[in-house]
Amino acid sequence: MPRRLRALGCALGYAIAQALAGTSAALYAQSLYKYRDASGAWVYTDQPPPGGTRAETMTVTVEARAPRITVEQDVAGGELRLVAINECACEVEYALRVDSVGNVALPPAPADYGGGYHADLAPGSSQALLQAPFAGADVVGFRFSWRAVLGKPGAVHRPQQPYRVPFALGSSFRVSQAYPSRLTHTTPDSQYALDIAVPDGTPIYAAREGTVINVRHDSFRGGADAAMIDQANMVEILHDDGTIGLYAHLHWESLRVRPGQSVLRGQYIANSGNTGLSTGPHLHFAVLRNAGMRAESVPVQFTGAGGAAITPHTGQMLTAY
Repeated sequence: MPRRLRALGCALGYAIAQALAGTSAALYAQSLYKYRDASGAWVYTDQPPPGGTRAETMTVTVEARAPRITVEQDVAGGELRLVAINECACEVEYALRVDSVGNVALPPAPADYGGGYHADLAPGSSQALLQAPFAGADVVGFRFSWRAVLGKPGAVHRPQQPYRVPFALGSSFRVSQAYPSRLTHTTPDSQYALDIAVPDGTPIYAAREGTVINVRHDSFRGGADAAMIDQANMVEILHDDGTIGLYAHLHWESLRVRPGQSVLRGQYIANSGNTGLSTGPHLHFAVLRNAGMRAESVPVQFTGAGGAAITPHTGQMLTAY
């Protein structure tokens, strides 16, 4: 009789940026071990090596701080300015909508963006989305909302090789949800996402090289309540084709990387966990592209035995090679 696999439910509030993971910085020290395994390959890990294996021990201090991606309101000299700020190491696309004009004399909004105000900001830059005079001594009755999506609009997914399975080489874990299953992956940013049922605290490795652009590390809560949707610890890595690798539901304070850091394929980045909207310990992995003010996940393949490309499916035992 076929075994029924219980999918681990999870969801992420990805279409950002008003819910980005805070801006507080944290410093923490960690011990890293460097040694050669039985095949002669160098291993870097925070776990002591097997008994009798000689290792070099290093202590490093890591700062984990989410970049500030926001829109700030400034009032001076009878003029209102709404300024988009992008401290991320990647391009960010912003869209702003005026919900109530109040006493502000708005300039015409570009027709291309549905009556809203729009900008693509380069890494580490800021730009006024709206500048307008107002009547009276102060701004009254004016309200606005905004959204932001990480990554260059229209990025095309072009990996040079299949992705590395994001856990230790030689280990195997079951895929609890993958396309076309859409039990909880019901939005464009999660359609092709992968849930892997790894135990809490499992070391997670970068599936592809790139630059860390966003992190969250300070959440220690997880559960099925919808209020937990923005509580997932995560790492986001920008790839050279403009797509972004997302590793989510990570363990509290387990990050080994920081924004702006370059990481290699197979580099240790964090431990798995059960934070955010999650019904059990697992890793949520997705590759995302900015499809024009909308984050979309894309299909991925992993390196299998003999270097063959494999497409993950629900119920599969996925092995890292």
